Amino acid sequence: MPRAKNRVAARHRRKRIMDMAKGFWGRRKNVYTVAKNAVEKALTYQYRDRRARKRMFRRLWITRINAGARINGTTYSQLMGSLRKADIELNRKVLADLAMHDPKAFAAVVQKTN
Repeated sequence: MPRAKNRVAARHRRKRIMDMAKGFWGRRKNVYTVAKNAVEKALTYQYRDRRARKRMFRRLWITRINAGARINGTTYSQLMGSLRKADIELNRKVLADLAMHDPKAFAAVVQKTN
């Protein structure tokens, strides 16, 4: 009796990798061994950059808040410290949005902290 190697599962495993490699360039999309390495690398980048995206947005928000704060005669660190003392709980995302799209409301928040 011939030895069974479970071809169905092996094909499924290879097909999953090849499906993930769709859109890649050159042999990375149609040669399994090359595609496997490319997909593993891509998944590593994907995992890393999901976390990096959060850091990048926080940096962007801080930059925008700082710009808005300086227009209103204070700095980012002074503003955040006085917000905490005044017990105003607005997160950086909301503050950055106010600074960009509603400068009058942002100025009112800054006035509340003084």
